Formats: sequence, C-alpha cells, structure tokens
Amino acid sequence: KRLRPMLLVLSARACGRDKLDLSVYQAAAATELIHMATLIHDDVVDEAATRRGLPTAFALFGKSASVLSGDVMLAKAMDLLARTGSVEVIRAISGAVVAMAEGEVREIETRGDFDLAKSEHFDILRLKTAEFMAACCETGAILAGASEAERRALATYGLHVGMAFQIIDDVLDYAGNPAATGKPQGTDFIEGCATLPLILLRERSNQDQRENLARLFGGARYECDAISTVVRLMRSAGVLDEAERAARAHVTDAVSALRALPENGARQFLEEVTELILARKS
Repeated sequence: KRLRPMLLVLSARACGRDKLDLSVYQAAAATELIHMATLIHDDVVDEAATRRGLPTAFALFGKSASVLSGDVMLAKAMDLLARTGSVEVIRAISGAVVAMAEGEVREIETRGDFDLAKSEHFDILRLKTAEFMAACCETGAILAGASEAERRALATYGLHVGMAFQIIDDVLDYAGNPAATGKPQGTDFIEGCATLPLILLRERSNQDQRENLARLFGGARYECDAISTVVRLMRSAGVLDEAERAARAHVTDAVSALRALPENGARQFLEEVTELILARKS
C-alpha cells in the first residue's frame, strides 16, 4: 500500500510546503524499507508461507536469506535517514522502530492468552503499528519546517490513523474475504492472538460460551467448522460492528487533529485517507 511514505509526504505538504526537499523523499523511502523489513522478519518468526496470497521470502529463500535481506533493508533505511541531515528525524523514526520491536515482543508474549485485557491489547497496537505511523507524519512536519503545534497535530493524526488501521485489519481477519485479504479467515484465532473482535465477544459470552471459545482458541485448525462458528457468534453479538465503531472513533480524533493545519489539498487528502482505511477490504 506504501501508506507510510504517502503519509510522510502528505504531512510535509499539509504544512504548506508545495516544493519538497530531497530529504522528504529520502525519509519516505526509509519508512517503506523499514516496514518491508519488519514484514519479512515477521514471516520468518511466524514461518508464514504466504502473504497477500503470494509466497513469502521465507517460503522462497529460507530463513537465513530472509533475515539478512530484512537486515539490509533496515541498514539502508538508517543510511537514508542519516542523509536527511536531521537528528530530530533520526530520533523520531528510531524511537518508533524500538516501539515496533517492543510491540512485536509483547504480542508474542501474550500469544495464547485468551483473557488478554483490552487495555493491554490496545497498548500492543499502539506500539507495533500506531507509533510508527505517528513518527512518519511527524517526520514530514519536521522536514517541512513546521511549527511545534503542527508537528504535534500530525503526530496525533498518525497515531489515531495507525490505531484505526490495525483495528480494521483485525476485523478483516474475521469478516474479510480470504480472496481479497490473501490469508485464511480467522488466522488470529487459530494462532492464539486475542484481538478486539474476540475480546468483545468474550465480554458478551456466558460461562459455557467462554469455555468453548477458550478451548478452541489457538487450536481451531483442528476443528473444521470452528472459525465459521466464531464468526457467526461475532456477527450475532454485534462485536464486528462495535470494533468498526472503535476504529471510526480513532478516525474522528485523527481528523480533529488536522484542524491545527492550514486548509489545503494535502490536508484534505489526509482526511480522505481515513475514510479509505475504514472502507478497505484487504
């Protein structure tokens, strides 16, 4: 999707900079390299054979080549960030990369925890996804020479966009069409990852239902109709709609943050991006 570099460039333009320096594009390229590196490394950790319906680097080239390729991308990203000449940019992006790594570790630590608290789940989403999007938007502002208020506004926008993006991603894991998402339905449930739809369903279930869900959690691949049953329960309980409302609340906060910026085409585009995130099918 190249969403992160797009957010960075749009953020710079939204601060009133029509003519952008090379440093903006260097930083934007760095963010995409970092994102790609994390995906490659994630696929190695998960031993994933496919991503978006296509073979992963892990499946095609093995563990060693994949890990080293991801490392090269991270190294090239750091080189590009250094070429921007901005210590503030390096600090913002490197801090977000640390947060991403911490979020991934927290997610692995909580895998298999059926009773994961909603607050802890949201903290993981913030670390592994939202902090990096916030840093992308703030980086655009930094390189555009924006005011402190504009920088804070764009960082806030990026944080809420990241939260909305990940919540919708988790909804699509249950409600999406596998042909569009490129992965089997209910992958999170099968792998023992408690996300917002399951947490909401757990809160609305009686004791017998919770015990049955807990029994299937992390092992549903061994029962043919388990995922379809879970999805049916989610739809009847309205938790998929509620999760989408949670994403929309973050979108509302994201758009509100943009009011600190001058009115221009880039700001309008940033507003429209939020609706695309809510409407996406993959």
